[in-house]
Amino acid sequence: MSIEAAQREIVEEFALFDDWMDRYQYLIDLGRKLPELDEADMVEDHLLAGCQSQVWLITEGDAERMVFRANSDAAIVSGLIALLLKVYSGRSAREILDSEPHFVVEIGLSDHLSPTRANGLNAMLAEIRRQAQLALQAA
Repeated sequence: MSIEAAQREIVEEFALFDDWMDRYQYLIDLGRKLPELDEADMVEDHLLAGCQSQVWLITEGDAERMVFRANSDAAIVSGLIALLLKVYSGRSAREILDSEPHFVVEIGLSDHLSPTRANGLNAMLAEIRRQAQLALQAA
């Protein structure tokens, strides 16, 4: 599945919910399904700056295929992570850098997240792009 197809799928999934309480609950459910991180992964080096809650992001692979693992101590943030992993994990660095996360606007996240959660989402997106740039430079 391409980044574009993953984003379309997210938009279609969120269209099934009529109100934002249901969408928040769906985000929480997505976050609960994230695989747990090992204690060894939940270290300062993997802690993402710019998020009010704790977010650990681990990047693996290379420019051809980047894999992201992440989790948070906050339920809705974990759901946001699940969305980002669906879109970006398993993709090439070039695909990541050439795509825009339009699903954020299309499903209404930009209008319905608190400012602190929006800042955290932007920090996660920026770090994924930064890691993709680093992978391209190393290639």
